[in-house]
Amino acid sequence: MGHASRKRSTLANRAIAASAALILGGGGLVAANVYASAGEGKWGGGGNRTLQGENAGQQVSTIDCPEVANGLPDVPQQSRGEVDRELAAIDTQITDAYKQFADQKEEIERDPNLGKNAILDPLEDKRRASIDRIAVAIGRSGQQPGNLEGMAPCTLRAEEGQNQDNGQGQDNGQDQGQNQGQDAGQDGGDAGNENGDQGDDQQQQGNGPSPDDFVDITTVQPNVQVPQKKRNASRGTFTTNCGVNENGKFNPDNVIVAPGVSNGAHHMHDYVGNQANDAFASDDDLAAGETTCRNQGDKSTYYWPVLRLQNGQDEADVNADGGGKDQNIGEIQTPDQVTLKFVGSPAAKVVAMPRFLRIITGDAKAFTNGDANANASWSCTGFENRQLKDKYPICPEGSKVVRTFKFQSCWDGQNTDSANHRTHVAFADGNGRCQNGFKAIPQLQQRIVYDVPPGPGFAVDSFPEQLHKPITDHGDFINVFDDNLMKKVVSCINGGRKCT
Repeated sequence: MGHASRKRSTLANRAIAASAALILGGGGLVAANVYASAGEGKWGGGGNRTLQGENAGQQVSTIDCPEVANGLPDVPQQSRGEVDRELAAIDTQITDAYKQFADQKEEIERDPNLGKNAILDPLEDKRRASIDRIAVAIGRSGQQPGNLEGMAPCTLRAEEGQNQDNGQGQDNGQDQGQNQGQDAGQDGGDAGNENGDQGDDQQQQGNGPSPDDFVDITTVQPNVQVPQKKRNASRGTFTTNCGVNENGKFNPDNVIVAPGVSNGAHHMHDYVGNQANDAFASDDDLAAGETTCRNQGDKSTYYWPVLRLQNGQDEADVNADGGGKDQNIGEIQTPDQVTLKFVGSPAAKVVAMPRFLRIITGDAKAFTNGDANANASWSCTGFENRQLKDKYPICPEGSKVVRTFKFQSCWDGQNTDSANHRTHVAFADGNGRCQNGFKAIPQLQQRIVYDVPPGPGFAVDSFPEQLHKPITDHGDFINVFDDNLMKKVVSCINGGRKCT
């Protein structure tokens, strides 16, 4: 058992058990993404893609579905609740289909038509019905969309390495300076394969991660670029201390993207800050909630997928939604350290965040959606000038695993949320400037450190079909600073001071 796991308290175990007992089941939803998955390297589904006899015996890894939210027009405010619930139901349909696929994987590989008839066709029918309900809901308050039918079919994705070169020359580098989630062109190569003999035993019920998802951090070249600050830069910082989730608050909800839906994430989240956060929390609930933050003026909620050891040990949520029921198993690791820092803009002064502003960074479905919105990065203490986006780091003895999230730093000046939970905020451009009339706001930067055993034996929780890939890591934030404290944050940042 790792050092971080040993530190977890009896209180934390009770909190997981209590959370699990309250979970009623339901759908899942993650934020919309820029584009849906391409069809290359997949087989099955609808449209022009068919299963051919020569595919028999080909290994397949997961179910790959277009992100329906990508095809939606602007959703009227009156329709968002119903649309969110249907999108959550679509995620549950994929989760259920993946469970069936995992149970019949070997048979499907022998007979591809079984995958089409038993998995893909029934899933398409369910998705089509949900898509129709979404169109009707939008049509009640606006113009009914008519271009969504093509998003109903799904495919089965071939195992990595069969139709694509997935270990050679992948862009692993995260350009921390640009904050755009862009690759810095760092070739991680096959360094992670040296640990392949351990990898098969570490996988979560056969659905990942794989040995190729890890790379020795010492083989990665430095790739962090720091942007030059302009004359009008806001150079200060404000750091808030909200603990490391010592209370053991976990649940598989996501109040931003699946409000009112239990198990909306299909994976477990760590929470620090606001303790009233669950799927049913209103703004009033958050405003009245208790906080773990040392400064009681910060009742913001900060949450991210838990990290688990792949050591065969059951956690208290092994039979719960979001945990074992969604193929997230292993010991949850309490972070050694969580740093929540708000920084300024390299090109402008910042304005106050509006209360209850919601921001999501990263993409929980980046494995199937593509990396357009992938934004979390991985590294090791002592090596943080080397950042990885699509690999987990293998840290040398004495070094700890580090997760970093840099949130969007530009705001449209009007909305605290948007229908796809993304378009009301944006990243600055390569010069650090906000575009399209957006305003610079304090940028949340999260750094989470874990003391885990050296090697490839850990992974973040994920939607089951996302196979616990590191590229699916993501973070969520709701601003519940009181007005006076937010004014202090802005003053510190614009004044060039370092405040805590």
